[in-house]
Amino acid sequence: MPSVLIEVRRQYTQAQEVALMEAVHTALREAFKILPDDRNVRLVVHEPHRFICPPDKEHPELYTHISIDAFAGRSLDAKRNLYKAVVNNLEALGVPKDHVKILLREIQKENWGIRGGQAGCDVELGFKVEV
Repeated sequence: MPSVLIEVRRQYTQAQEVALMEAVHTALREAFKILPDDRNVRLVVHEPHRFICPPDKEHPELYTHISIDAFAGRSLDAKRNLYKAVVNNLEALGVPKDHVKILLREIQKENWGIRGGQAGCDVELGFKVEV
């Protein structure tokens, strides 16, 4: 059920954009054990002058910021696995590991309105959050 926003500072081809989104989704599936069809991944391309990044980056055009909103309850190990999987998957696409920032926000289930306006705590999710 995570909601993901990937922000980048350069144009990619359509295939590259899909690969970036798949890389993050795959990391979520591996680390958080979400279902394959549990997809909510968005990608926003900023003009570089509208997205300032740390000045020490060798390839600032590749700087990538990822925000993930997820149900609260994952273990620290699951989070560590997520961070490593995301940077490894993106590195395979040419994004240096030190050019990726991941912000994970955990939100209590009752603060999600899902599946036709139900509170997340009232829905059988089909997967365990406590991994």
